[in-house]
Amino acid sequence: MKDSPVNTLFKQLIDFDKSLSQPLYIQVSQQIINAIQRRYLTKGAMLPGTRVLGELLKIHRNTAVAIYEELASQGWVEIIPNKGTFVLDPAEQTAKIKATSQKVHQAYTYSKTTGFPFQTSFNLASTTQLTDAKYTINDGKPDLRLHPVHEFTRWYSAAMKRKTLVNKWNRHNESSYSLFQTQLCNYLNATRGFHINPNNLINTRSTEMSLYIVSQLLMKQNDIVLVGHLSNYASNMIFQQAGASIKTIPVDKDGLDVDYIRKHFVKKSIRCVYVCAHRDYPTVVTLSAERRLELLQLAKEYGFAIIEDDYDYDFQFEGSAMLPMASADANGMVIYLGKLGRSLFPSFQTGFVVAPENLISEAKNYLQLLDKQGDLIQEQMLSELIHEGEIYRLMKKNIIIYKQRRDYLCELLTEYFSEIIQWKVPSGGLAIWLEFQSNISLVKLAEEAEKNNLFLPKTILYQDRNTCAIRFGFGHLEIEEIETVIKKLKSAYNKVVDLLEN
Repeated sequence: MKDSPVNTLFKQLIDFDKSLSQPLYIQVSQQIINAIQRRYLTKGAMLPGTRVLGELLKIHRNTAVAIYEELASQGWVEIIPNKGTFVLDPAEQTAKIKATSQKVHQAYTYSKTTGFPFQTSFNLASTTQLTDAKYTINDGKPDLRLHPVHEFTRWYSAAMKRKTLVNKWNRHNESSYSLFQTQLCNYLNATRGFHINPNNLINTRSTEMSLYIVSQLLMKQNDIVLVGHLSNYASNMIFQQAGASIKTIPVDKDGLDVDYIRKHFVKKSIRCVYVCAHRDYPTVVTLSAERRLELLQLAKEYGFAIIEDDYDYDFQFEGSAMLPMASADANGMVIYLGKLGRSLFPSFQTGFVVAPENLISEAKNYLQLLDKQGDLIQEQMLSELIHEGEIYRLMKKNIIIYKQRRDYLCELLTEYFSEIIQWKVPSGGLAIWLEFQSNISLVKLAEEAEKNNLFLPKTILYQDRNTCAIRFGFGHLEIEEIETVIKKLKSAYNKVVDLLEN
């Protein structure tokens, strides 16, 4: 019996790893299923008894019993008392489970490339970089550790228990607006100086989704889109994918140079201008009130749209946040993009678009294709958090923490980089624009930093003939971490300078 073909096959094909988290009986059963699917074991074949299987694989008999019970529960074998375990016809099975074993994997391959052509996109190539470094500088993301986990659990549970939630899932075509849309509309009117109703608003999964929908509505091939010099790489990717031709506009201490647009472009030649008016990305410069009015007037005169991306409106440390241009737009020239809930966990943040009703109506058609279901639990939660004032409370609570981190970062910059880097203390936001006074290789700086367990992604490095700067996001770093990061950055800088001198 031990020399039967089935026993020999088991010895050749079955392999397992006891160190894996996956149970051993699952590993083996999946490999036997694969052997049945490949007709190595045919219908009616008798499998070794549990004692023999245990001896073959050097496993406990209870494990062998569990293997056969798993196979029988899925319909791959039939266990007949006092007779044995027999293979059923694989043609009758609908489950297609792939084995995880390396030995079985060698018995088949899956094509790495398609047998047909398709359109690739250079514009959408991922900018993600992987690292093992313990510390990272990002472009200004919030600290997830400040997320109120215990309160979140309570809010989520309460939202799930709402009897109205099931009704919302079953009715997607209600003529009235949802509670969330109404609450969000009221919140934006109160915090951003709008006078809008739900007809002027859609909510999306993210700012990127909002911008993608808007770009599909606005742009045709070779349409001119104006962006600030050293603009947001993610938005540029979206515009390029829509076929737009991107032109850069100088940015100075007052923000986007509106007069440059008037001097270098003619009427009807521009499709839209993309601007982060509250804090320019990446330089964090605020577009002055005078230039806001100039841009609104120029948009009406030249006939272009303004996409106003207000990505960090909620993080204002000194004074009051400057109201969006869209709040003063009487001619329907501005499309406003924002984000709500950045003090919450990322999956419960939401993007939104504010625009004239006719554009929102078309945007909803695109949203139906991309995300018809939406996230009703998220909307239910956010509605209650807005109504109860929790969103505002969390935002204010976290602003105090982020302001302390900004101030401490500036102290350390003064201590370690006062003769090396120039910066201005931003009135808000979770990033600082650091400009090196002498031109060094930022790529070399990143390489040396990573050797010292500090990762600088390429998306925060800005270097050309006139620029040598870093967008330093500090929001995700605690006080102690900020100090460690600055010391590591200074050490990396010193090594780069030493290499240049030698």
